[in-house]
Amino acid sequence: MEHTNPYEDIINLPRHISKTHPQMPIQNRAAQFAAFAALTGYEDAVKETARLTEKRKELDEYEKALLDRKLKFIMDNIDSRPKLRLTYFIPDSKKDGGAYHTVVGAVKKINTAARTVIMCDNKVIPIDEITDITI
Repeated sequence: MEHTNPYEDIINLPRHISKTHPQMPIQNRAAQFAAFAALTGYEDAVKETARLTEKRKELDEYEKALLDRKLKFIMDNIDSRPKLRLTYFIPDSKKDGGAYHTVVGAVKKINTAARTVIMCDNKVIPIDEITDITI
């Protein structure tokens, strides 16, 4: 007798059930076929590489002196809570560069020992990262 299906001789046999190993729950069996990431973290690494950062602008001596004069003016008039627009650089913790941020508001305090400007909303800005002040 010639077989047309190569599995014809076993197709109707009963399914084997082990006497020593318990059957796997259906949820666990389904999990075997779930998708997985062969390269864990690869997609995050690609996104991080693609994320753009800005290069820090180095201020020249004239720009530094101008910022110093503006900070002194703010310190001399701190009681009047001068409102200003301040741009500063935040270095990126994961790669070279960073981002420039601008805040608008009143200055509460300048801490010369810590070299920080404290805004009225309690935002603390490092003086060494300030690139522009508009009063």
